[in-house]
Amino acid sequence: MDLIDLNLQQLRQALDRREVSAREVTEAYLRRIEATNARLNSYLSICSELALSQAQTADERLAAGEAAPLTGIPLAVKDIFNLEQTRTTAGSRLLDNYVAPYDATAVARLKENGAVLLGKLNMDEFAMGSSNENSAFGPCRNPWDPERVPGGSSGGSAAAVAARQAVATLGTDTGGSIRQPAAHCGVVGLKPTYGRVSRYGVIAYASSLDQVGPVARTVEDCALLLQAIAGHDHRDSTSIDCPVPDYSAALQQKIEGLKIGLPREYFIEGLDADVQKAIEAAIEVYRGLGAEIVDISLPHTDYAVACYYLIATAEASSNLARYDGVRYGRRVDPGKGLIDMYCATRTQGFGTEVKRRIMLGTYALSSGYYDAYYLKAQKVRTLIRDDFVRAFEQVDLILTPVAPTPAFGLGEKLDDPLQMYLSDIFTIPVNLAGTCGLSLPCGFSTAGLPIGLQLIGRPFAEQSLLRAGHAFQQATDWHLKKAAI
Repeated sequence: MDLIDLNLQQLRQALDRREVSAREVTEAYLRRIEATNARLNSYLSICSELALSQAQTADERLAAGEAAPLTGIPLAVKDIFNLEQTRTTAGSRLLDNYVAPYDATAVARLKENGAVLLGKLNMDEFAMGSSNENSAFGPCRNPWDPERVPGGSSGGSAAAVAARQAVATLGTDTGGSIRQPAAHCGVVGLKPTYGRVSRYGVIAYASSLDQVGPVARTVEDCALLLQAIAGHDHRDSTSIDCPVPDYSAALQQKIEGLKIGLPREYFIEGLDADVQKAIEAAIEVYRGLGAEIVDISLPHTDYAVACYYLIATAEASSNLARYDGVRYGRRVDPGKGLIDMYCATRTQGFGTEVKRRIMLGTYALSSGYYDAYYLKAQKVRTLIRDDFVRAFEQVDLILTPVAPTPAFGLGEKLDDPLQMYLSDIFTIPVNLAGTCGLSLPCGFSTAGLPIGLQLIGRPFAEQSLLRAGHAFQQATDWHLKKAAI
């Protein structure tokens, strides 16, 4: 077997047995990136020198018997994470010359665990998008069909795992940005509970919704990565100080008797026939494993997309006000004074979708409209959260599709933002409720495109999600399929 075909667990064992060195593995991945990145555009920055240096250190730790869980494992991160002395663009021209002076906490924890960092991954500009087509550096492409999108905004994170350009990656999820691309690329993506993983050093889009999470080939690998990055961080005031369970140990528990809810609002007219068929088959797999399937209702689901696009854009308009040409990134100065410099910098620095969301959010927060839009959206968010609270009084987990369709064609929805926003209709409620969700492969369309299954858990019950996801992968082989690129 080629080195790049080993998943994280298999590679960990090979490194520990000294069957292969960290340098050999790292060089194999760098060759793979060099051979495939021109077709996929999944990497925005390749950190060869850093990766080889970290691999050298990893080999020394392995020789000394001091290996940590990720020692020598080649990983990559979305280009929204600060990685010290490395360009961090957030997919935007406005930050194309910004070099991070420090590590994000999640990145620092990967380093502490011995990971080898291969580079920074493509994404929609400032994480605003569902297709990765909003990147200022060109779209990332889907390894299963390069004429289709990989999903977004963490499209590069999912594509890199599917194309064997990294063992696993980190992404961020504000409205489905880990789970939807994971589904479109046939890999596993976990959106942890809000507050489980520090957001310190991650460029903000919508601060009450953003969350850091892993993308990997198996649920077992996701558990290992979450173990490394989860936990309280005093530098993030929204980080929750609560114990982090042993996620790998939880995988061994059976799921017999587990109650899984099917919300009727997620099985709607317009759901792609291949997606519906794959989800129904997945439900039967869970029945066969001894789970109890229960019909439930999440009655305010219909309002989630509208609610999300008021709250997220309002927070974005505030967060992105800092990019004015003075403090961060690009400055465009026509020489006509400060206001003209602000206008020229933001006009030329931001892309179309980012400008659209800033204007929408600014309008929602403006005097006279705050109560009618932003405040009302916050009230609806509470109703959506309460739906989940009541549902979890009846069931242990909730099962839904990740997206209404498999990956769509490049450019297919660019002229219709509303259709693009509906791509996240099944993932947005999880962010509004602040709870956790897992996306894992559950089948393929007739066109050969991956389809994803979503499991939703109670807040801080990631171990239950991972246990149920692992049981599914022990009973199926969808996660073992490999993109032909």
